[in-house]
Amino acid sequence: MNILISLALTTGILSGLWGWVAVSLGLLSWAGFLGCTAYFACPQSGLKGLIISLCTLCSGVLWAQVIIHGSAMAPHLEILGYTVTGVVAFLMCVQARHVLLSFVPGTFIGACATFAGQGEWRIVVPSLLLGLVFGFAMKSSGLWLAARKSRQVTIIPE
Repeated sequence: MNILISLALTTGILSGLWGWVAVSLGLLSWAGFLGCTAYFACPQSGLKGLIISLCTLCSGVLWAQVIIHGSAMAPHLEILGYTVTGVVAFLMCVQARHVLLSFVPGTFIGACATFAGQGEWRIVVPSLLLGLVFGFAMKSSGLWLAARKSRQVTIIPE
């Protein structure tokens, strides 16, 4: 089976399941899809990609909190908010020197999810992380299915 079709099939099935799980648990389905996206976009795959995505998503949530609370220290000084945002964005990129924080888009995905979630990290974090697990399951099961079908095709019956 074509790898793209296998990934599409498992992603479609698990996306529907994620939608149900998110609603059932009171999570943010859109944030879960961002977690999924982070895993698919991470240049590392397997368990290493899962761990790197986890670390970068969580660091993004933390950095967003720094921006939110740092900007709120003097709300009448808009320049402070812009400065805090600039400094934090710089640090979000620089932290990529560390292997576990090397996926910069994951950091920005975590931060953006936090901003979109109005800073409510207690709901954003579980939504992102469960979505990340679903992304891992989507890709892993799709690759498994493609490999399984490929082996079946190459076996010649006697």
